Amino acid sequence: MSCDDYTAQDGDTVTVTFQGSLEDGRVFEASDDAEPLTFMIGANEVLPGVEKAVSGMVVGEQKIVNIPPEEGYGIRQEHLVEEVPLATLPQGLDLRIGNQLEVTSSDGRKFRVHIVQRSESAVTLDANHPLAGHTLTFHIELVDIERPTIN
Repeated sequence: MSCDDYTAQDGDTVTVTFQGSLEDGRVFEASDDAEPLTFMIGANEVLPGVEKAVSGMVVGEQKIVNIPPEEGYGIRQEHLVEEVPLATLPQGLDLRIGNQLEVTSSDGRKFRVHIVQRSESAVTLDANHPLAGHTLTFHIELVDIERPTIN
């Protein structure tokens, strides 16, 4: 069931097109009409700020929202940045600045870190999301709402 005469709310599956940009105007991600984004409101499938922005919109509505770090990719956390001696890393890794490495924590969880600095003896690894700490601007258009029906 698809309907354009009501507003998006928790439990609805919505389809949006969007463009996300940083404070300086650089676009970091965008959909287009050929590949819109579909997600369920309330299922934590997208950034909290995007979910909040889409709630209450009607099909065809467009809006521009600024999403603070707390509702985006989080506050930058300096304790997630660590200098690691090269001697402690496995041989053969591509340790250029900007590259990512997959790391396994002591409890077995895997996560990605970015190489942000390199010296002769160490690399600095950052486990923050690259967009952590940034206020994001999203241009959003609600394309469709699918509301679950009770049979």
